[in-house]
Amino acid sequence: MRNEPAISASQRVSYLEQLAKSTVDLLVIGGGVTGAGIALDAAARGLTVGLVEKQDFASGTSSRSTKLVHGGLRYLKQGDIQLVREVGRERTILHRNAPHIVIPEKMILPIVEKGTYGKLATSVGLYVYDLLAGVKRNERRKMLSKQETLLAEPLLRHDILKGSGLYYEYRTDDARLTIEVVKTASAYGAICLNYTEATDFIYSNGRVTGIIAKDRVKGKSYTLKAKKIVNAAGPWVDRLREKDQSLSGKRLHLTKGVHLVVPYDRLPLRQAVYFDVADKRMIFAIPRNRSTYIGTTDTDYQGELERPRVTRQDVDYLLQAVNDMFPNVQLTGKDITSSWAGLRPLIHEDGKSPSELSRKDEVFFSHSGLITIAGGKLTGFRKMAERVVDIVAGQLAKEEGRVFKPCSTHVIVLAGGAFSSAVAIPAYIREQVQRLHAAGEQNYNETVVTKLVGKYGSNTEKIITSMIDLRNQGRQLEEAMNLAELHYGIQEEMVVTLRDFLIRRTGKLFFERESIQHVYGKLANSMARRFNWTAQEKEREVKLFEAEYSQVKTFY
Repeated sequence: MRNEPAISASQRVSYLEQLAKSTVDLLVIGGGVTGAGIALDAAARGLTVGLVEKQDFASGTSSRSTKLVHGGLRYLKQGDIQLVREVGRERTILHRNAPHIVIPEKMILPIVEKGTYGKLATSVGLYVYDLLAGVKRNERRKMLSKQETLLAEPLLRHDILKGSGLYYEYRTDDARLTIEVVKTASAYGAICLNYTEATDFIYSNGRVTGIIAKDRVKGKSYTLKAKKIVNAAGPWVDRLREKDQSLSGKRLHLTKGVHLVVPYDRLPLRQAVYFDVADKRMIFAIPRNRSTYIGTTDTDYQGELERPRVTRQDVDYLLQAVNDMFPNVQLTGKDITSSWAGLRPLIHEDGKSPSELSRKDEVFFSHSGLITIAGGKLTGFRKMAERVVDIVAGQLAKEEGRVFKPCSTHVIVLAGGAFSSAVAIPAYIREQVQRLHAAGEQNYNETVVTKLVGKYGSNTEKIITSMIDLRNQGRQLEEAMNLAELHYGIQEEMVVTLRDFLIRRTGKLFFERESIQHVYGKLANSMARRFNWTAQEKEREVKLFEAEYSQVKTFY
């Protein structure tokens, strides 16, 4: 591994030029969690690797999920035993390797009259789920009576409640998880680039040997050469297959999932709840800091891939579901502080509804040699990557007689995860609070630092060091912390735009929207100085962010 920051925004062009000077073993197209996982696995095995993403890392599906690394309880109902077993065990691996962003979360599954699961089915289902997923003893399911359930969650509807199952899921920040995988891949030598679009393929004797890559920041195009190319572009994979003239047979089936965020005091759940909806689907309501978010919908989608929108119908569906299950809450559209819509790139199956489509991944092979990975889910990204890299490494071994290391990502600690175990995190938080207090920053307590550690893990100390330096330079308290996070994002997480920072690196647009109203202008000023933006460039960036700021509360 190399230790220097390897995805610094200030070095982005030099990384691109470096990639253009060589022929890598593997070029990955797509900077979501799947592409990032492939880059990490391949680099750790000794392959030379490049990764390009036409937008920002995790800008598509990988920042717009339900933000759970979950074991797929509903797939048990569909009889997909292997998927439940795999993702359950993957959840344990991710918790071990990234304990700061993959965190156990209590989940109540209410048993209601005419609901999806009865008492026996819930008890047996959760038992089998625990068994298949290898759940730790202290996290195994407990069956609760109606009275016990109401003590655990008083907001639940009383009249139809019969009891519940209490089990564990693992919550995450999907965009932060993706960026930590990207950073780890980079530490192993992969060159990972955002805002670098694969505009065309290059061929030699009918075989794909590279791409034309356009730097969407500077506008210059580069020729990038590779022995193997993997298309891991999520909702965009069919567009690349079409460009490769290999779009035949199975295709994507895109579905849209919408989530709504409300203030915690409007839906003050004591733990997450996974509950029935009138149409026999199930949705989540998940508390997160000072908010609670609700989701998700599952509807066919055929619109613009870059900007799926939340409709009034989506909002009405989710609010109705919540108000039916928590009748004393009575949420309205005015309670919504933000929202997001994401696309699931599933594999089409004739005659199946969106919710019935399998979440399994599948690999497609083109006559040109292009390898495409499609489908899958966040929890299974590491195994998806392993399967793809097994294919790539096998092909290179056959063609060149090389020997590669086996997959080792199950034991690779992700960036920010440098703790002996999750149990060590509270002590680390207290240590960082003591550092702040020793520097005279008495206003920072464990709650504030816990939020930082939930984003940056063991790299939090870098941000706190920067914040203390900025305070010593005379910066105001809130400004110093925001700038410390921003500077870290630019230097070590390839933050290129204001949107990268406020949406994907920090999640502030979704979960702290009101708090950024008076700071984003100052952050834009800092970025303008750092990147030498002209007045017009800064104005354009601010307007692009303001459009996003408005859209999370605009329903069509």
